[in-house]
Amino acid sequence: MPTVLIMDHPLLKHKISLLRDENTGTRDFRVLVEEIAMLMGYEALRDLPTEEVEVKSPVSTSMQPMLSGRKLAVVPILRAGLGMVGGILALVPSAKVGHIGLYRDEVTHQPHDYFCKLPENIDERLVILPDPMLATGGSAIAAVDFIKAKGCKNIKFMCIIAAPEGLEALKAAHPDIDIYVGSLDEKLNDSAYIIPGLGDAGDRIFGTK
Repeated sequence: MPTVLIMDHPLLKHKISLLRDENTGTRDFRVLVEEIAMLMGYEALRDLPTEEVEVKSPVSTSMQPMLSGRKLAVVPILRAGLGMVGGILALVPSAKVGHIGLYRDEVTHQPHDYFCKLPENIDERLVILPDPMLATGGSAIAAVDFIKAKGCKNIKFMCIIAAPEGLEALKAAHPDIDIYVGSLDEKLNDSAYIIPGLGDAGDRIFGTK
């Protein structure tokens, strides 16, 4: 059964509260996003496949579990999703990285793609799809559409903050994927921004307006 997990760890809650603070500057915001992605990744990757390999310690030789094969790809939704990549790669440095570029129309709030570059053999991999914000769900749905069109069936979406509207839309469009949420917020406002949210994640990660 697909997982929909709203995380409840006190460290995660604390770091997300710091993200929300309008006085948190670009450097600290960027570090927090990476730390949160690492904490979320620890949970999202708990079912990675392993295989027994021979390991020689200073005392003896034994069979021990290690990650098996070249199974993982991280595909952030540009541009804000880039901020989460470092935290995931800190856990699995050998993961391949792709990119999906989407932007949201300011009038219709609908996603439009402008770039897609995926690792080879994407259809054989577990794909982690990070994006800090899940607002209307349009960008996440479009990104999953792209990946599925390449034959990929094993997808986990990770977001730091979600609106109920976006979460329900993503679940309805792609009921077969796992979804990991750091905080489920109250609602969307009339401009499709998450309330209370944290503002524009991309601008705050990269120091732009």
